Amino acid sequence: QGHGEAERGIVTAAPADSKIKVDQCITAIDPRYYRLAEVETLLGDPTKARTKLGWERKTSFPELVSEMMAADVALAKRDAFIAEGGFSAGHIAG
Repeated sequence: QGHGEAERGIVTAAPADSKIKVDQCITAIDPRYYRLAEVETLLGDPTKARTKLGWERKTSFPELVSEMMAADVALAKRDAFIAEGGFSAGHIAG
């Protein structure tokens, strides 16, 4: 619902026994996660590191994405736990 920075994810249906309720906001834009200097395209060329240092990647792209998602889920769980205690996670560094 909404557009741009005001866009929010609102629950339209949920099981009766769910902790999530209809009309509950479950996702929204959070300025804490803005990057100060976002660029349109991030490209890297590991050739120099490979030839001069003998560097080789150990993590595949799918593994990297999986690790990033796991970290984001862990932060979301932490924030939910803190919120359940009646506190705000906005001031906590990751």
